[in-house]
Amino acid sequence: MTRRTENKIVLVVRRTRLDELIARFNTEEQARFYVEHLGADFSDYQAEDRTYERAVREAEGILSRHGRVQIVDRSFVPNFIFGPHDTVVAIGQDGLVANVLKYLDGQPLVGVNPDAARWEGVLLPFTVADLDMAMPEVFERKRPLVDVTMAEARLNTGEALCAVNDLFIGPRSHTSARYEIRIGDRSERHSSSGIIVSTGLGSTGWLRSILAGATGVVSALSGQAPETDEGKAMPWDADYLCFSVREPWPSKTSGAGITFGRVTRTQPLGLVSQMPEGGVIFSDGIESDFLQFNSGTEATVAVAERKGHLVT
Repeated sequence: MTRRTENKIVLVVRRTRLDELIARFNTEEQARFYVEHLGADFSDYQAEDRTYERAVREAEGILSRHGRVQIVDRSFVPNFIFGPHDTVVAIGQDGLVANVLKYLDGQPLVGVNPDAARWEGVLLPFTVADLDMAMPEVFERKRPLVDVTMAEARLNTGEALCAVNDLFIGPRSHTSARYEIRIGDRSERHSSSGIIVSTGLGSTGWLRSILAGATGVVSALSGQAPETDEGKAMPWDADYLCFSVREPWPSKTSGAGITFGRVTRTQPLGLVSQMPEGGVIFSDGIESDFLQFNSGTEATVAVAERKGHLVT
């Protein structure tokens, strides 16, 4: 096959639910027995898998006409070295796009929806069929890009972690997180379920659920109908982050005065762990990729210097 260019295209894929079941039960038949024994529909797992595998094969074939294709599984992305001139294509759900984006440094990311009947695809503006037309325009920089603000947690140990959707700072398990929180000229000792710091892209996810719960509590106590959150999402390129403290506990040694606010480059969020063990910081719901946040560790959370670039 003759390629039109020598541009490198990194195609990021993920395992399907069926793949994960087979990894757990060794064979598809054993996976079928387990799922059907519980009364679930195994054919849905098979249909999803077939659709995804077909989409990946078709995408690889189309992309191979436009450049050198390297397929990378999602699990290897944290340790994969992306070249400065690579073009990255992620085919999967919205979460895959967000997970890949935080490991890029200026490379454009093309999100492809492999199954539009199944996935909503807010971050997946392209279908597989669109790639033949879109890729030359991406190489020629004729496709518009959307800038995505990221959050960054940097520790006094020198470690750092970025997030496209949100950062979680707190306990590994269902215990209380103990830490000192600092924002601007205010500081307070906390005992809580942890802190969520959300970007604009993530403001319709975990942060939205936290705010909806808080609104529901206020509504029930006041007897007034809750306000809708329509139109309250932050823009993806917002120059600030929002933090929310989950279930703060006011006591003789802990307060609940600093529970929500904005984080900017000039006003970062400071945190000092007071947890002997089990303190973590992870991003975008990936608990396996975390920083330890134990006693004496200081974290500075702010808007990251680098941005993500989504092709639209």
